[in-house]
This record gives sequence, C-alpha cells and structure tokens, in this order.
Amino acid sequence: MEDVGSVAARVGAVWLALVLALIVVPSALGVSLGISEAYMWVLVKTLEWATIRIEKGVKKPQPQMLKTPAANGIIERDETPMEKEIAHLHQADFEFSDIFYFCRKGFEAIVEDEVTQRFSSEELVSWNLLTRTNVNFHYISLRLTVVWVIGVIVRYCFLLPLRFTLAAIGITSMIVGTTMVGQLPNSSVKNYLSEVVHLTCSRILVRALSGTIHYHNKENKPQKGGICVANHTSPIDAIILTNDGCYAMVGQVHGGLMGVIQRATVKACPHVWFERSEIKDRHLVTKRLREHVADKSKLPILIFPEGTCINNTSVMMFKKGSFEIGGTIYPVAIKYDPQFGDAFWNSSKYNIVSYLLRIMTSWAIVCNVWYMPPMVRKEGEDAVQFANRVKSAIARQGGLTELPWDGGLKRAKVKDSFREEQQKNYSKMLVRNGSIGNLSTGTESD
Repeated sequence: MEDVGSVAARVGAVWLALVLALIVVPSALGVSLGISEAYMWVLVKTLEWATIRIEKGVKKPQPQMLKTPAANGIIERDETPMEKEIAHLHQADFEFSDIFYFCRKGFEAIVEDEVTQRFSSEELVSWNLLTRTNVNFHYISLRLTVVWVIGVIVRYCFLLPLRFTLAAIGITSMIVGTTMVGQLPNSSVKNYLSEVVHLTCSRILVRALSGTIHYHNKENKPQKGGICVANHTSPIDAIILTNDGCYAMVGQVHGGLMGVIQRATVKACPHVWFERSEIKDRHLVTKRLREHVADKSKLPILIFPEGTCINNTSVMMFKKGSFEIGGTIYPVAIKYDPQFGDAFWNSSKYNIVSYLLRIMTSWAIVCNVWYMPPMVRKEGEDAVQFANRVKSAIARQGGLTELPWDGGLKRAKVKDSFREEQQKNYSKMLVRNGSIGNLSTGTESD
C-alpha cells in the first residue's frame, strides 16, 4: 500500500508540475505556448470530418434549417403587425373573422412561444459529437460512433481532470489573493494589486474552460468611471470580460461556491452584490452605483441588464435601472459558438457546480466579444428608450434576435399589462376605423 501511495503521490506531483509549468504560469503572464491553438485545430478538423460523415450518412433528404440564431423553432411565424393583418379583412366594421388573428397567435404560443425557448439550450444544426440536443440526430455509422466514444474518454478522463485542476488553482488563487489584498488599506497600491489578482486568476480560469476568445474593436474598451453593459448567457461572461480587463461587478447574491467567491472578491474590489427580494437594497445599489460612476478613478462597472441568463440566441428586455444612473454606457456584445459547447446556464435546472461540470466536459468555450462605441443618453430620452437603444445595438452587433419580453418570465407569469396592451391596440383600431361608432348607432336605432 505504501508503494501505491508513493507512486500516486509522485504521479500527482508530476501532473501538478506540468500543469503549472505548461499552462498556469504562461496563462498568468499572458503568454501562449501554442497548446490551445493546436488543440482547437485538431478539434475543428474532427468536427468538420464528423459533419461530412453525417451528411453522407443521411440517406433521406432533411428539411433545411434556418441559419438565423433563433432558428430552433418549428413554426414559421408571420411578423405582419396586427393592424395590417386585420385591416385587409374589412374596411370599417367589426367582423367575427377578426378573432382568427388572435386564435392563430394563441395556437402559436401554445405550440411554441418565442420566450420560453430562450431559457433552454440552443438546438444545433449539426451534431458536435458532444450533446444530443439536436432533434435530427440519429445513428449514422460505426466509425462515427467510435469517434464519439473516443471523445467521451478524452473529455472525461483527460480534459475533465486537467480543467478541474486549473479551476481549483484559479478559484483558490482568486479567494486567497483577494482576501489578502482586502486586508490592505485603501490606496493606489491596493487597487493595482487587486487588478493584478483579478486579471491573473481570470486568465487561469479561461484556460480551465479551454477558452478561445476573440476580442474586437479594443479601442472601444470600457474606461474608468463608465458603465459596461452586456448581454447575459452565463456566469462565465464575467470571466470572459475580465480576461481582457478589470471591472467592478454588480449582481445578485448567490449561495454555495459562487457566494464564497463573491464574499472574497468584494474585500479587494468595490463590487456591488444585492438581494433581488429586498427593495431597500435596490435604492442602496442605485446610490452606490452613482457614487461609483462619479469617481472617474474607479474601475468601470460591469452590469448585465437582462437580469437573468438567456441562451445566446437573443437579447431580452434591459432593466431601466442601469440606465438611470447617468454616465457613459459602453455596450459589449458576447456571442458564443454552440458548436464547441453550450455556455448557457439554466439556473432553474442546474446549480452552479452542476453547470461547471457540464462546461468542463465540453470540447471548448469559443466566443466573440465586440466592444462597441460609447453611448450617452440623448436629450429628451427617458431611461427605457435609452435601454432599448443600447439593447438594439448589442443585438445587431452580436447577430442576436431582439425581443421586448422580460427575462423574469423564466420564473414569473406574464403580467396582465401585456394582455391589456393588446386589447387596447385592438380597441384603438376599432375607434379609428369607426366600428365602435357604427355599433353604437345601430344599438340606438334598435
């Protein structure tokens, strides 16, 4: 037993030494030895081969899927506005045929609405030898199955231990480093060391995800005293962004592992964590954010205005609170490539540990980050209009579908005001067309 224990200790020591020398130290220094690039090249070639095998193996013609990011659906929707669609049925009077429009919309919502599908993983156009979320997947060939089995062995027996080791080093370094820096008095030295710790640990954590990140338009990177807003897909969004710069973060208080990290990092950097259920905290958060923005020497604030994770096919309603603070807004669009791994976190289904396990057994995390020109609130523009303008810009840049719905619908019911708005729109049509006046005249004559 002692021999087995000593051999295991030596193997562990060699493993740790290789990880530190080949990955951790180069990552901390911002240097690449080409290992990630070589891995991605092999991975891309393998997936290309698999795609060709799948196409050859499919004997029956398959219906071509749409190429848009939101093309997971089974309904081809008609986007004609209600007023135009009903108007061609009649000129003035109310007709019972008007209800057909609302019936069709109701059936579409029952079969497949455009909101709840944003809270589940995106369907893939072609199988990536990783997940069977693709509804069109079926057995193709023995050779492809063998490659998939080899992939499972590689991901669970090699990549998972490697990524777990890197994640443990990165998280431990983050907790220990920020705790130690947090003991220092407030000064420029503390701020500098805090930025070094955050940047170094983020680089290690990105390596733990086999992350390949492409940053575009770096001349538009958020500046101190500003507010960085981005679409939200996953908790790793923050790691993706802090890999290229430091931010003061704003978000919901979590429990478990995430809570430990939050409590440690807030000691070294003025992050703002709050409980959504406490309305008093909202006022406190707004006050602290305004004070933060007023100090041009502080790190830019990082906010995800959607308030929840969306599956990276769309951008949902931005909460107006982030746009009432004032200051300069720096929009950032984040778009993940689902072919290499699903970055979306369904917090209603998975806790953070289960989610990280799924991420660490994927092929890689590949994404594009676009820094966009700064935006300021126009004269006469309210917070809601400003938020919608920023949301539209992010959606266009990231190639995402823009939706007016609140991401809070993941856990809450639709507000009555949404239904009442459709009723008001229809009643305005009747008034404008004279239907209500004609009905009133007919009633009086009777």
